[in-house]
Amino acid sequence: MTEQAAPAPHAAGPPPGIDELDVSIVLPVFNEKGHLHEEIDRIRAAMDASEFSYEIIVIDDGSDDGSGEALRAIEGIRLIQFLTNRGSGSARKYGTRAARGRVVVWTDVDMSYPNDLIPELVRELEGYDQVVGARTSEEGTHKLFRVPAKAFIRKLASYLVQTPIPDLNSGMRAFRRDVALQYVSQLPAGFSCVTTITLTFLAHGYTVKYWPITYSTRAGKSKFHWASDTRRYLLQVIRMTLSYDPFRVFLPIGFLFTFIGLVKLGYDVTTRDFRVAINTLLIFLVAFQVFVIGMLADLIGRATRATHEVQPAAGYTRDVPPTFPAGHRSRADEREPVAP
Repeated sequence: MTEQAAPAPHAAGPPPGIDELDVSIVLPVFNEKGHLHEEIDRIRAAMDASEFSYEIIVIDDGSDDGSGEALRAIEGIRLIQFLTNRGSGSARKYGTRAARGRVVVWTDVDMSYPNDLIPELVRELEGYDQVVGARTSEEGTHKLFRVPAKAFIRKLASYLVQTPIPDLNSGMRAFRRDVALQYVSQLPAGFSCVTTITLTFLAHGYTVKYWPITYSTRAGKSKFHWASDTRRYLLQVIRMTLSYDPFRVFLPIGFLFTFIGLVKLGYDVTTRDFRVAINTLLIFLVAFQVFVIGMLADLIGRATRATHEVQPAAGYTRDVPPTFPAGHRSRADEREPVAP
């Protein structure tokens, strides 16, 4: 008699037989022991007073300050604990896959975001695919370096997706789960995860709304490293642009080299008796190669893009039955046997 293997335990997905909820709140945690109870109680009080059904999913990202033990003592939350620190992006990805709400909310538990306003954030999602809590002030550390670096990256991202972006890396946002699940595998493991989810929605034609919020000084110690994380943000913006709209990068560079080549050609013609220098030809060759690489990158991006995507949200829809000409018979009517 053959022995059957026991079924694998259910890990991250929603338990079977549970109806879909309105909102799933995903909270990544790494060494935030001192204020976990206060922040989760604040979120729970706001959601209990709202009209939404909800769940709170806490991802303990390998904390070593006792946060894991503190979270296990909190009732009424779905808790997923990593044995090692994988990054806030990994925690958000895992929590999004595990969510069973129609809407997923990302936020932090460091007391910096107005988490008591999560119900209002969800209401703002009506007619949109994502709502970002756009911070009206900068309260982080290393302001002298962070503010200009973030402003430059935000301007670059706005140019690349051709849409104004008031806050590119806010950690507080709400979005449609069915849309996000299409791209969650593309999200990086670190802090640039929040940047990527914004640009991904915009690059695929989904609507993003920016809702002003007040940003407070965080509790505890910041895990943001301004030099390394800023570099990752910048590289992620460029990487995504090369994936979704490479012409936004390659066309300006190609035209720049073409212009330089024409100026150099004019100089050669007027000063060298119509003899064209080798370096002039090299400049034109570089321009040609840039254009070709841009076209190849665009073709590869289009060829690998998903052919079926979730419909974007609409602010207003109306549905009416189809109109048929007089005497029209449907195929079902045609298949019905004629009574004797």
